Amino acid sequence: MNKLRPCAITFLRIVVGIIFIMHGWQKLSMGFDNVAGFLGSIGIPLPKLAAVVLTFVELIGGAALILGLFTRYVAALLAIDMLVALIRVHASNGFFAPKGVEFPLLLLAAIIVLIFHGPGSLSLSGLAKKKVTGP
Repeated sequence: MNKLRPCAITFLRIVVGIIFIMHGWQKLSMGFDNVAGFLGSIGIPLPKLAAVVLTFVELIGGAALILGLFTRYVAALLAIDMLVALIRVHASNGFFAPKGVEFPLLLLAAIIVLIFHGPGSLSLSGLAKKKVTGP
């Protein structure tokens, strides 16, 4: 089973990365003004700046997760994203999806695993490390 561990963390990283890319793409497609309007309505300060940052953290962060680059740093930013979403958007809607905490809580859990575990050996970071240290 230990031989499959790198595959499991890679699968988790890729799936979570795809989800964040899609959510970032959705925000980009909506336009920064619309995202900023929503963020302002839930009390996020500097909503226009937050809209741009949020969109690109999700887009670029999702891509970085898929590739396994800067995984712990990207996952930390995405964890903040999910904490804010949980507190500001989903907490008042109960547990179950689509509006409750169920889905963002699951994403937060997956991201926390990536923060503590890192990208794994089947990643660009893992391959670079292997090249530097040797086989």
